[in-house]
Amino acid sequence: MDVARAALGLLDRISPPPATEEAAAALAAELRPVVRGLARAYYTDGQSLVGDTQYDRLFGALRDLEAAHPALRTPDSPTHRVGGAPLDRFEKVRHPVPLLSLGNAFDADDLRAWYERVLKGLDGVLDEGERPALAAELKIDGLALALTYEDGVLVRAATRGNGRVGEDVTPNVRTVRALPLRLADTPPARVEVRGEAYMRRSTFEALNERLAEAGEKPLANPRNGAVGSLRQLDPTVTAGRGLDFWAYGVGPAEGDLPARHSAVLDAVASWGVPVSPERAVFDDVEAAVQFCQAWAGRRDSLDYEIDGVVVKVDRLDYQGVLGQVATAPRWAVAFKFPAREATTRLLDIEHNVGRTGVIKPLAILDPVDVGGVTVSKATLHNADYITSRDVRRGDLVVVKRAGDVIPAVVGPVVEARDGTEEPYAPPTTCPACGEPVERAEGEVDLRHVSGGCPAQLTRAVEHFASRNALDVDGLGKKIAVLLVETGLVGDLPDLYALTAEDLMPLEGFKEKKVQNLLTGIEAARHRPLARLLFGLGIRHVGETVARDLVAHHASLDALAAATGEELEAIDGVGPVVAESVVAWFSDDENRRAVERLRERGVNLERLPDEPVATPPDEAAPLAGVTVVLTGTLPTLTRPEAKVQIEAAGGKVTGSVSKKTGLVVAGEAAGSKLAKAEELGVPTVGEPTLLALLDGTATLADVLPAPPDAEEAPADDAAAAAPPDDEGGAGEEQGDLFGAA
Repeated sequence: MDVARAALGLLDRISPPPATEEAAAALAAELRPVVRGLARAYYTDGQSLVGDTQYDRLFGALRDLEAAHPALRTPDSPTHRVGGAPLDRFEKVRHPVPLLSLGNAFDADDLRAWYERVLKGLDGVLDEGERPALAAELKIDGLALALTYEDGVLVRAATRGNGRVGEDVTPNVRTVRALPLRLADTPPARVEVRGEAYMRRSTFEALNERLAEAGEKPLANPRNGAVGSLRQLDPTVTAGRGLDFWAYGVGPAEGDLPARHSAVLDAVASWGVPVSPERAVFDDVEAAVQFCQAWAGRRDSLDYEIDGVVVKVDRLDYQGVLGQVATAPRWAVAFKFPAREATTRLLDIEHNVGRTGVIKPLAILDPVDVGGVTVSKATLHNADYITSRDVRRGDLVVVKRAGDVIPAVVGPVVEARDGTEEPYAPPTTCPACGEPVERAEGEVDLRHVSGGCPAQLTRAVEHFASRNALDVDGLGKKIAVLLVETGLVGDLPDLYALTAEDLMPLEGFKEKKVQNLLTGIEAARHRPLARLLFGLGIRHVGETVARDLVAHHASLDALAAATGEELEAIDGVGPVVAESVVAWFSDDENRRAVERLRERGVNLERLPDEPVATPPDEAAPLAGVTVVLTGTLPTLTRPEAKVQIEAAGGKVTGSVSKKTGLVVAGEAAGSKLAKAEELGVPTVGEPTLLALLDGTATLADVLPAPPDAEEAPADDAAAAAPPDDEGGAGEEQGDLFGAA
């Protein structure tokens, strides 16, 4: 459709308005795609196909038709751009697939180290010498959104929230003129477009001028402007804020998508959704490093804020192989630009007590603006950090927002000293309870010698009740402090003994607040075991490790009985974690706490919907066989082959050695095939691999037969069996996996 020609033709037909509803519907159906096309050309492509007055006449005609005939207003109508009725509140939205956060690389070496981890994660998938291509794009500093389109029409827009649950801001997002309410081209039947809403610097400055003229408080920075604009309950306010949007990827989709991230963004752009114009694909990590470093020096030339560059593995199947750790993908990383820095006075150094007894120094600062955020406190990491930089109370110090988020003291401005500054001395006792503190060998943090610190308990209660642990509704930091200070909670199990009679006398508590807290505590009795384990605050046991431990142990009792060797056998659990878990359950006080939790009806068992580790299947077709893939297979991609081999009990590695059991070779197999022949490793093609996988062939058909073993004399048969007290492999496996 020639949008400009259609627009000019409609100008002669919009006045007077149609006399019948049928004629109004026909005219509205013509106006909508024309007004939509003019807006896309202007806001997305930077083209003015008609004059502003002409556009306003067409837009006004459509608006008037829908006002006179409300049934004509469709979800994708351009008139949604001016906003709608104010909302009472934002509804919560659970994302069908979580929106992950990103790991950070703060310099070129960090980015190279991430790439090495990518190569290691793709071991067995890549050809000899192959390097996966990397896609890079600017990291806009705004608010993450997930936009759901059905049959091309925007039906829902949600904020990222905590990655799993966000807020429905659809009415506000419909006012963002850069976003299409109906996708162009041929998008999937249902697709979630993910991206970032942001405010341009020029828009931000103009908005602050308007706010100042109106006597209102100006916004701190463009990011705050974007976040605040999208969280307005009145969409008409959002409509006047001039927000923009860039897509950075696609979430769940019903329909085919390209095989590479860069091609996905091209497809998204063809649908009419803006994507970053500053993006590129590189064949090696060094080119990506140069791209990142170049933009670090050019960030201030842009009309929008960026805080880094996002680098991703371009092939989507490789992304699938790499997977994720906790809440961050292994296949992507954010190259963060040097933090914004400022200089201010260090007024004091305080010490906070963590939930595990760690004593952390905290800088108290003369408030200073750092990158648009007022900073009055900053981390000093640990005592070694302070002494190595000779940071003193009273110093003029350089403060940065590490990763543009967490404030940190970089170091002192030594030339500005006047002799009144006080050198730092690490505390020997806890600032909260006066108990001795010490630093264990090999650690950098000071820690309580004994337990019982109220500040430590407060942090433990706060962590126990946090959203990712037991999620006790109504129990935040202030209430945790109050419960500990009043003596109502002396340890974690005490939470489950609280009554209305205990809580009503407390300051700020009324009947409804008391009931809400007790309801939240009651619900927390029945949380999944992995969340309880995480909530206990065992050192080195985060959310992911907690899930791994529970997958192998059906109860807290089974985990408490596990040995360090058994724990280390779990993928993802190393000696440090294993030692910490064993030590925690060996402590008499902790064991008593577990018993008290049991007495108070807290769930200590793995729930049916929690993941369970699958024990090795000795009867699996490739059980225990190390497989190397080389060359191009006729029908299977490398990732597909790896998944099927591992599902059949095999292990895929990237290099051939004496331990390799089988090499699967395809077309143009290279040095791996030669190495296999040199070492005498059996080599097969894809047909034989498929036969092994579906059971029509066995390893005995493929692998060379072992040398004939000498038969033991009948009299020696008993001697060949292991003594009863040593236990066989079956018994060991039962101990490790029996609970599963």
